[in-house]
Amino acid sequence: MQYNFDKIIDRTGSGDLKHGVLFKRYGDANLLPLWVADMDFETPYFITDALRKRLEHSLFGYTVEPEELWPSVTKWIHYHHQWKVEREWLTYIPGIVKGIGMAINVFSQPGDTIIIQPPVYHPFRLTPEGNSRNVAYNPLLPREDGLYDMDFEGLENIISNLPSTSSTYHAILILCNPHNPAGICWSRDTLIHLAKICHKNNILVISDEIHCDMALFGNKHIPFASVSNDAAEISITFQAPSKTFNIAGIVSSYAIVPNPYIRQRFYSWLTANELNEPDIFAPIATVAAYTQGEQWRQQMLDYVEKNVLFVEDYINTHINTDGNLYIKAIRPQASFLVWLDCRGLGLNHEQLTDFFIKKAHLALNDGEMFGIGTTPNRGAGFMRLNVATPRSILEEALTRISHSLHTTH
Repeated sequence: MQYNFDKIIDRTGSGDLKHGVLFKRYGDANLLPLWVADMDFETPYFITDALRKRLEHSLFGYTVEPEELWPSVTKWIHYHHQWKVEREWLTYIPGIVKGIGMAINVFSQPGDTIIIQPPVYHPFRLTPEGNSRNVAYNPLLPREDGLYDMDFEGLENIISNLPSTSSTYHAILILCNPHNPAGICWSRDTLIHLAKICHKNNILVISDEIHCDMALFGNKHIPFASVSNDAAEISITFQAPSKTFNIAGIVSSYAIVPNPYIRQRFYSWLTANELNEPDIFAPIATVAAYTQGEQWRQQMLDYVEKNVLFVEDYINTHINTDGNLYIKAIRPQASFLVWLDCRGLGLNHEQLTDFFIKKAHLALNDGEMFGIGTTPNRGAGFMRLNVATPRSILEEALTRISHSLHTTH
């Protein structure tokens, strides 16, 4: 079956966040939104059909998890990531950012240290701060190709200066794997090295792998906990079908914990607070996605790859004219988010956001929010562009950038 990713979906009246908060966050409700990380592609029919079938039985009382839920998850992980996950390692969680907050509360105390690696997804900073934890910054090292490497020497320096704590773990490190916003699939060697350092120093690693099923251009996602015994012993992994199948609003996340001590402590707390019980629809959507969704996923990724290439070609042809390198698109190894290096425009933060919002009439994520904690801010001069949209919309957005730039200069 051929799926139509060129179809434009009118989200008016659906209460979607992408449009619903434009005025509040950007001061203009009429911007073209390519910011928040959900897709403009229609949720695949087999998920909608599965939900509709359940809706035909109009009684929505307490339910149990369907028997096929966890087998569908373990089979999916094993097939796509060659990781044999045992059933007892798994539990539902009500969202990955929520899961991070829950794990922080279970395994640390106010004032304890949470290590993050900016530029990185901003809730990695906001969630610890909101829970009165100390955030330590281990900035990634920029490479010439626009991607990043981990700074292991810097990490060990942070660890050597950590204050004492009565918590079980010396600190917690939140890993973004694949990385957001740069779209990096971390290599096996990198993950093994990270695991070795963290295991040696009693650091708990929370690995956010929500984009794990969206590797692009022949790259491969490697689950952190799968790379070594060290990694398995110190990690909590969070995954979900939500980004891949555009069902973020259904909230279908889950945790994977191989270590029985971590698992018992974390899962017993979730159980006591009934936070590991999904609503009626999340398991239905997950089973449909993981048992019927591979063809849709492959076609969606192919479309996203072509959109990435379209962005690169358009920028090189229509924006970087007359030998000027105004904007560089960093090709993601995973996800539908493109990290745009806009430093060639020569604009400060206020001028850059003004250019995109007031001149190009676009809503993107500005890079500084991902780089807080670095000096200078390593997200400054960057913008994050969501390319999971029909190509006609993407072309319109890029045309606005080109027009705004060339009528300004």
